[in-house]
Amino acid sequence: MPGRLGVDFGTSNTVVAMWDEARQEGVPVHVPDYGRFHVSGAREQISVVPSLIHYAPDQRQWIGDQVVTRNLYESPGTFRWMKRYIANRSPIKRRLAGYEQSISHAEAGRDFLASVLTFAGAELGVSGEEIGLTVPVEAFEHYEDWLAEVAEAAGMPRFRLIDEPSAAALGYGAHIQPGDVYLIFDFGGGTLHAAVVLIEEETARAGRRCRMLGKAGVDVGGMTLDQWLFQEVLRQNGRTDDDEDVRPLSRALLTECEQAKERLSFQERADVSVVNPHTGAVLAATFTREQFEALLDEHEVFTTIDRTVRRALNDSRERGYAEEHVEAVLMVGGSSQIPAVQRTLRRIFGRERVMLNRPLDAVARGAAAFVAGVDFYDHIQHDYAIRYLNRQKNQYDYRLIVERGTPYPAEEAVARLTIKATHDGQERLGIAIYEIGERRRSGGGGQAMELVFDPSGAARISPVTPEDEERRTHFWMNEGNPTFLVADPPAKQGEPRFEAAFSIDGNKRLLVTARDVQTGRTVYRDYPVVKLT
Repeated sequence: MPGRLGVDFGTSNTVVAMWDEARQEGVPVHVPDYGRFHVSGAREQISVVPSLIHYAPDQRQWIGDQVVTRNLYESPGTFRWMKRYIANRSPIKRRLAGYEQSISHAEAGRDFLASVLTFAGAELGVSGEEIGLTVPVEAFEHYEDWLAEVAEAAGMPRFRLIDEPSAAALGYGAHIQPGDVYLIFDFGGGTLHAAVVLIEEETARAGRRCRMLGKAGVDVGGMTLDQWLFQEVLRQNGRTDDDEDVRPLSRALLTECEQAKERLSFQERADVSVVNPHTGAVLAATFTREQFEALLDEHEVFTTIDRTVRRALNDSRERGYAEEHVEAVLMVGGSSQIPAVQRTLRRIFGRERVMLNRPLDAVARGAAAFVAGVDFYDHIQHDYAIRYLNRQKNQYDYRLIVERGTPYPAEEAVARLTIKATHDGQERLGIAIYEIGERRRSGGGGQAMELVFDPSGAARISPVTPEDEERRTHFWMNEGNPTFLVADPPAKQGEPRFEAAFSIDGNKRLLVTARDVQTGRTVYRDYPVVKLT
């Protein structure tokens, strides 16, 4: 198995991570063409895919860094901030040049994320493996259903969901336990959020690990900081953005300001400079870190951070959890890398409680770890069943052998069954073990429906057939080795030939102990058949 993918679809950037079995951790990976490198809190290069998609009039689509390098960021055909629109169920659609149908942010987000998943899976050699996708802690069912559509469109119908705070905790390597309280400080491209979450003792739904105790947010993000630097450069040069010779340079200047902001998180000064190619006029400025922090202070950023965190803590206190109950503060988002922002959090909570070395990739790392089987609950997350031929119905049926929520390791047998031969002279008998996924919600209690697009690009509402439903929710785990029991002498039709007992070890492996009924010989003892999740 090459590995397990974890993907954090973010408002500004999307991060892909792969579970590294040797290192026993999720590791961020680079997606060629789509990804670009950023310096993270640990001063290592982290590849992120800008959450951008551009629809060209010739029907081509540009993804992530392709949009940036082609200077299409501000183009009317470019979609950004898609996650925010999808979460808010925005009905807005855009009519674009070259396209008959208007495109919504949900459709653009699906095209973007499905492209990233497909390309990353092909590059990394991940085929048929389960992937991990993250959801905001208060995401509604429509967002989860949207993610299911994305995974299906990418040809990756096997996926698990985990809420973002839990993924961040796993990605940071926090020693999380049920009952722990964390504050997630998310200072991203568009907003600043603080959320106090409780790791629940029991989970109501798979992937849900946290309960929101308090939250607060403001519309101040990395783009806001870029804008302030942009305005300061113009002020120092005695110019305004209305000047005719400034307007053609505005996009390049804004990009320079963004890069200067990023550099000032790791060095003491950064230069900003753009040249008008027609006139030779230069717009330039130099910022020290001290000047940048003074600019943030002038705009009351640190006061805003303090107030936002306090509002979230006040909500949490009303639910019985005070500031001293916070186990750790997990900093995520690109703007969390600003040293003065980190000092503000340390002043409130103390240095030892603030975790800040993985702001860009903690959530994706945690998703990869989660889908690889790392968790802070010692129980199995999916149902597993044996497929058999039900002769009364004349069709295949399933017998549950491991129920979701089963604790592990389980030294005692979790299931027992007798295996019979299907024809005379049968020498190889087997067990087809299936992972049973959750069924998609139909929304109305009747037959499940889904939105599909025909070859012309027209949208259609189509029923999901029982065959499609089973294909999407039943995954054959041991397809490569289904008949591993050898009958010697050969078995007779209908004859009970093997007795099998199943248990689970500490590595979440399903073990089988099998005894040949006719000879009395134990042919397997604690033989690992499949890896459970």
